[in-house]
Amino acid sequence: MSFTKQQIIEEAFGELALHGNVVTLDPDTLDSGKRRLDMMLATWSGKGFRLGYPIPANPDDSLLDDDSNLPDWAIEPVVTNLAMRLAGGYGKQVSPTTAMVAKDGYDMLAARFGKPQEVPLPTSLPLGAGNKTWRSQNNRFISPPDQQIEAGPDGTLEFN
Repeated sequence: MSFTKQQIIEEAFGELALHGNVVTLDPDTLDSGKRRLDMMLATWSGKGFRLGYPIPANPDDSLLDDDSNLPDWAIEPVVTNLAMRLAGGYGKQVSPTTAMVAKDGYDMLAARFGKPQEVPLPTSLPLGAGNKTWRSQNNRFISPPDQQIEAGPDGTLEFN
């Protein structure tokens, strides 16, 4: 079982030293943190960081007690980056250590989920010396692909 959304938010406020003895987190503060967490992970999902977090269609559909479904290796990057996003709203500066951990965590996610974008070869590129013209119907240049494959909005493959 993963962290709940509330646990992640409390840890992020802990990074800002706003949790515990200094400030008690009231329901409005927790709700604001939940909205920021949802927005941050929706943005990351749009960048290709699919972490399993349940992104709500409506902000009111998200509950603090919901399981985050985040893998263990993604908890710290989410907590520290959420702390970075929350800091400005509370007039706080994050420590250099928190900023470094947040950047390292984000870079780790980018390396893990980043992949080069496929680019088709140009049709003006010659086939090369090893290709026989009888195999390619006397075409001496690279042929365009037969079908384009695109991912749909839900991640399923669609052929055009």
